[in-house]
Amino acid sequence: MSYTDKIFIEMCQDILDNGVSSEGEHVRAKWTDGVTAHTVKKFSAVNRYDLSKEFPILTLRPTNLKAAVDEILWIWQKKSNNIKDLKSHIWDSWADETGSIGKAYGYQLGLKHNYREGEFDQVDRVLFDLKNNPYSRRILVNMYNHSDLHEMNLYPCAYSMTFNVTGNKLSAVLHQRSQDVLVAGNWNVAQYAILVHMFAQVSNLVVGELVHVIADAHIYDRHIPLVRELISRPQYDAPQLIINPDVKDFYEFKVEDFTLENYQSGPQIKNIPVAI
Repeated sequence: MSYTDKIFIEMCQDILDNGVSSEGEHVRAKWTDGVTAHTVKKFSAVNRYDLSKEFPILTLRPTNLKAAVDEILWIWQKKSNNIKDLKSHIWDSWADETGSIGKAYGYQLGLKHNYREGEFDQVDRVLFDLKNNPYSRRILVNMYNHSDLHEMNLYPCAYSMTFNVTGNKLSAVLHQRSQDVLVAGNWNVAQYAILVHMFAQVSNLVVGELVHVIADAHIYDRHIPLVRELISRPQYDAPQLIINPDVKDFYEFKVEDFTLENYQSGPQIKNIPVAI
């Protein structure tokens, strides 16, 4: 049984049993038919994954690893904010006619900043510190730039990563302001676990923990029956993540460098309604 399945099931059950409904409150999100999209939510879900023991990917249903890696490389490696640089259509709803999502995500990571050691963008600063000052307690990125929020088509959901080296283990805390648990429940976990693996490999470190902090973990009203069915499914053992060991430069990683061995899962849930 995958430990990730156990965490996901417990989080979903807690939201369903003890969550608070937004019915009667003013909320922004709507369904495509114009009906208000209400949620059941829990404040501050905190989940820990030991990346040295297993790769955190659901077996209740498949998570598309290739698409997840493509998106994390789009944000962190390409530092792009244009969906034309992305193979999937995940961001289409938030892009303008040019393909831009505004000054969000990759745009923020690509901005240059002055430090005592020189000029870096946020990603290059992390890479520099992991190699030159790994015991620093200041290795973090933040994409929630208030001065640019008015020019973002979507405010960042997963907005900050704090990295920490203990011994030779690289761990990280992912901060997320909001998560649609059915749509993105495992997506962000798998992505940022991959990111920790990449940074560890190019910094001559090994992976430790990924801690995922979600301020607003919610299930949309139209998703509740889908979630109930999902968490009742059979569970399988976690697959093994295989990464091309020859890659020593973060900017050389490609989607093809990541594969899963023995990944068994339940069927995909198709045509999930998405609130906008």
